[in-house]
Amino acid sequence: MKIYSGFAGLPVFHRGSSVAVGTFDGLHLGHRKILGHVADSASDEGLVPLVLTFFPHPARSVSGRDVRLIQTLDQRIKGLGDSGIKGTVVVPLDGRLSRLTGRAFAEKVLAEKLSARKVFVGEGFRFGKDRKSGSADLFRFGREFGFRVRAVTPVRKRGGIVSSSLIRKLLVSGEVEEAARLLGRPYEIEGRVVAGKARGRRLGFPTANIETPNEIVPKGVYITETILGGISHLSLTNVGTNPTFGINPLGIETYVLDYRGSLYGRRLKIRFHRKLRDEKAFPSSEALILQMNRDLASARKRGRTRTSPSSQSDNIR
Repeated sequence: MKIYSGFAGLPVFHRGSSVAVGTFDGLHLGHRKILGHVADSASDEGLVPLVLTFFPHPARSVSGRDVRLIQTLDQRIKGLGDSGIKGTVVVPLDGRLSRLTGRAFAEKVLAEKLSARKVFVGEGFRFGKDRKSGSADLFRFGREFGFRVRAVTPVRKRGGIVSSSLIRKLLVSGEVEEAARLLGRPYEIEGRVVAGKARGRRLGFPTANIETPNEIVPKGVYITETILGGISHLSLTNVGTNPTFGINPLGIETYVLDYRGSLYGRRLKIRFHRKLRDEKAFPSSEALILQMNRDLASARKRGRTRTSPSSQSDNIR
């Protein structure tokens, strides 16, 4: 998939394009429904499947609101490529672009820059200066500038609409299993292993300390899956402040079961599968070790992994 930063340098799409427009944070089931329509229509009609997406989040760049994103931009772009999209245009919704009227956006961006022949958006899509235009306006502008529009109905789960805002709330509250149902996959963060205080090693549970660019990391103790070099390992992950040992900054610590070797400096992915409990302060190290052994037993009983046959258990840190 080709990535275009802004509109400068965009090629001319002579065959025309099938375009999805939106922020697509999280690439949840509703987003994937839209992307599926884009890929199918592109294939059927010989068009180039494109996505026009916004970064930073429009709520930040236009409204100044603090919106924590479900994915990094790199994760979003990779997911778009995995969905059959051949080109992604990433633009900030600020400056001149944010001042375009809906009609000007349809003409200058969709019709002229992207050579759109088909445009797919969510039913609640708003665009143009001060978000004054909606999907009914887009249909009208499409007839004027030569592209067809489809407003895709949202996906519903358990009677509610799947949305990025709902998924953010679920993740912040630690409801990772429900978030996974709406995402269509487990929630995942990426990061690098950095040096820690080696408390886990002294307790007999050597942990990898993770530094991540992901903005949402659910607090608590979780059964997780850690991906190292493309190989999946069952793991336990604690996100919190280690209150048993005083006042500490928020950290991410992962104990990878059945793994031998150093992880310092390595990049990994952590997928959150099930919350076991909230973090709490224990009266002693012995009490904490007892609880960690219970957590480990729960992970082995409930967890699922595609562990490499060559993996062996020992220390990480």
